[in-house]
Formats: sequence, C-alpha cells, structure tokens
Amino acid sequence: MRKIARNFYSLFVMMLIVFNWSCSGNSSDSSGSEQEMVTEAAPEEERASPLKTISGEIGDKSIAVQYGSPGIKDRLIWGDLVPYGEVWRTGANEATFISLEEDVLVEGEPLKAGKYSLFTIPRENEPWTVIFNSEWDLEHGHFQYKEENDVLRVTVNPEWVDNDQEWLSIAIVPEGLEVKWEKLVLAISIE
Repeated sequence: MRKIARNFYSLFVMMLIVFNWSCSGNSSDSSGSEQEMVTEAAPEEERASPLKTISGEIGDKSIAVQYGSPGIKDRLIWGDLVPYGEVWRTGANEATFISLEEDVLVEGEPLKAGKYSLFTIPRENEPWTVIFNSEWDLEHGHFQYKEENDVLRVTVNPEWVDNDQEWLSIAIVPEGLEVKWEKLVLAISIE
C-alpha cells in the first residue's frame, strides 16, 4: 500500500510540474521569445520612464501618440541631459511615435496619413526643429535615427514657463500636440 501511495504522489507531483510549465507559456514552440513575453507582461510602474499612449482628435482627425515619459529627477534637462543641437527622441527608451488616420497639416506643411517617429532638435534661444520620420518602430530611439528617413521637418518656437513639469507629457489639444517637460511648452500646430 505504501508503494502505491508513493507512486501516486510522484505521479501527482509530476503532473503539477507539467501543468505549471504549460501554463507559464513555455512550450516547444519557440516562435516567440521569453523576453518578449516578460516585457509585455511587466507592470507599467516598473519602468523608470513610464510608457504612455494617448489618443484623441484634432478637428475630425484621429491621432494617437506613444512615448516614454521621463522625469526630471533633480537633473539639468536642457543643454545637458538633452543636448542642444542634437536629435532627441522626444521621450525616453523607444522612439516616440504618432499615428495619423488621415492627412494633416503640421505647421502648415502637408503630412500624409501613417505612422511616424517624432524627433526634435532642441536649440538654445532659437526655434526647435520637429521631425517626422518614416522609421516609427525604433527600439532605441535616436540611436537608430536616420536623417534620410525624414518625411517632414518644421520649426517651432518653444515657450518657457515658470512652473516645472516633473514628467514629460505629450497632449493632444485642439491646436495640435503640446509637449511639456521641465519649464518647456512646445506647441506643434496640427490641422
């Protein structure tokens, strides 16, 4: 009787191991990587710069934006963490991207419907360059940026305000997009 109980227990433990293994997503199908599964399941609060997705309408045109939202965290931002005169991914981690369901005008210039990465070139005491690039799915932001893939470049005057915005935010407003971080407000006209 003891031998039967031991065999039953061993069989039960083995079934639990197989069940847990199959429920955890491990299988002989290696089409997806474990890292991708873990990354997708990771809670938002574990990222130092939370991933934000916003959507809305400007006029009757639907727009969505995805970006990493870094914090100031007692750092000097403009001219230091984000150097002047260099391409910046306008966020953190992956490239910020915008999805447009219809053609729009950005600062009066035409931009076709589609998905674009959004980059900026900050400048001290000068207008900033805002860039829409056809390579929108860049895992490492400006490190993979290629100027030859630029679809549109426009200039926008930054506004500097007195109040700090701790976390970078990009908002869809009736006039277009509004990028805020630290004392910066960058209003990008879209119609």
